[in-house]
Amino acid sequence: MRSRRGTYLLGGLCLLGTNSCALFIPWLMKLAVEGLQFPHKAQHQPSHYALLIIAAALLQGIIRIFSRTTLLHAARRIEFQLREELYAKLLDLDLPFFSRERTGDILSRFSNDLTNVRMLMGFGVLNVINTAIIYLAAIFLMVRISPSLTACAIIPFPLMILGVKRLSASMFRRSKRAQEELARLSSHVEENVSAAAVVRAYCRETAQIEAFREFNSRYLESNMGMARLRGWMIPVIAATGAIGTLIVLILGGSRVIAGSLTLGDFVAFNGYLAMLIWPTVVLGWILNLMQRGAASMSRLNHVLEAVATVTEPAEPASVDRLQGEIEFRNLTFSYDQQTTPLLTDISLTIKPGKKVGIAGPVGSGKSSLVRLIPRLYPVADGQIFIDGIDVNRIPLARLRGAIGFVPQESFLFSRSIGDNIGYGKEEADPGEIAAAARLASFEEDVLRFPDGYGTLVGERGVTLSGGQKQRAAIARALLKNPSILILDDPLSAVDARTEEEILESMSGYYGDRTVLIVSHRLSALRECDLILVLEEGRVVEQGDHEGLLAMGGRYAATWHEQQLRAEIERL
Repeated sequence: MRSRRGTYLLGGLCLLGTNSCALFIPWLMKLAVEGLQFPHKAQHQPSHYALLIIAAALLQGIIRIFSRTTLLHAARRIEFQLREELYAKLLDLDLPFFSRERTGDILSRFSNDLTNVRMLMGFGVLNVINTAIIYLAAIFLMVRISPSLTACAIIPFPLMILGVKRLSASMFRRSKRAQEELARLSSHVEENVSAAAVVRAYCRETAQIEAFREFNSRYLESNMGMARLRGWMIPVIAATGAIGTLIVLILGGSRVIAGSLTLGDFVAFNGYLAMLIWPTVVLGWILNLMQRGAASMSRLNHVLEAVATVTEPAEPASVDRLQGEIEFRNLTFSYDQQTTPLLTDISLTIKPGKKVGIAGPVGSGKSSLVRLIPRLYPVADGQIFIDGIDVNRIPLARLRGAIGFVPQESFLFSRSIGDNIGYGKEEADPGEIAAAARLASFEEDVLRFPDGYGTLVGERGVTLSGGQKQRAAIARALLKNPSILILDDPLSAVDARTEEEILESMSGYYGDRTVLIVSHRLSALRECDLILVLEEGRVVEQGDHEGLLAMGGRYAATWHEQQLRAEIERL
């Protein structure tokens, strides 16, 4: 709001102008009535006052347009700024944050919560300013006409404020609950739309519809609770205005009859009292809006105030180009410090240009190990070094710029194939993109599409097969020309022979790059200079392919099992 203070000031001045015109009308009516009642004392003809009333009403309407558009535009700009800050903050946060949050919940903050905040910053601020001006000015003019009648007319208002205050506290709780239920509903829808093929394949449509009905019912119940509160709030506020009007009619009418109050003053007083009724009625809506906006802002602040666990180094090391030497020193890691470590006491040095394979059963810590190298998760100081420099001292852009990372689950954006491959390198030319696709054995598939590299892949690459998505992700990493290439089981969606062919075609690219390959298929690791075998977060075996076979341990047993399975499949 501080960034838009000029706009808010202009909007406030416009509101002051439009309300000045509105407040002038009852006073003109007072003069007109007194002119009709006492023609010999009137300074102007009634027609003169009628023209002034018409002019004041027209001027009020014109200024009202500018006041509303000015303040509502300010709210739109605040919404725009908040949305940008929220998006930038999300991209700044690390994987631990997203592992705790649901996608649908985050998306609901971008839509429903931002809308509530915008309504508060627009209509809410407009009506707060409007109500304050009308209350102060109208009560001041009413006091000028009759202080005692004013005191009697506003007697019910403190009681109304006390009742509304109690209702608004309950409204805040219910509003926050409703927004949380909407977030759960959005998460359910987003998840099931993304998994539409799985839902259909397992004939779970009816079950998912029932689950959606339950979420929808809870959301409905929360909103009905708020509706019931609003149903109480508005009649309470309206009744206050009605009681005040009744008091004025009884007391004011008797004073007019007694001659202590002129008919013109009585008309003007009722006009000002009537002006108080709408702001009083709308006060309940404003309070509801404030509660919803406050609840939404607290949800937005949950993201805006979140602190990334992986941050830029306080004292960054001066790094020109990373050569690719990787060293683990007694590495111990867990995603939650209170849980059992996933990796324990790993010590190893990988020289630049070496090709290292990582094997082990599911849950042994293979993916966790390679994710720590680019600091996708926080790692303690003094446990991982690149070129002899602690990774926590290397600027994140320099560190991740030197690493080509292909995760297990290949993600493609809903853009063209060329855009997805060139995502990791700005302004990559078509020749570079084609060369990277060729290295990943993906070019032949691309050229079969009618639009080639301009083919749109759909959301999350839905139009491509699993193997094609993985090869597109590999090409994206190769295009970066990294010093360290990490392949985290990137070819699980292709058969063993195709995986070997793809890795063989990439072997000429490796050069002096450090390459880490995670794979469940040991045949993909045969040509590695060093193979690590992990079990329960520890390195239980290490060596080259022949050496590990000669050891006759876990690696050898897994190798023979996989070879036997391959022979059976060939029969």
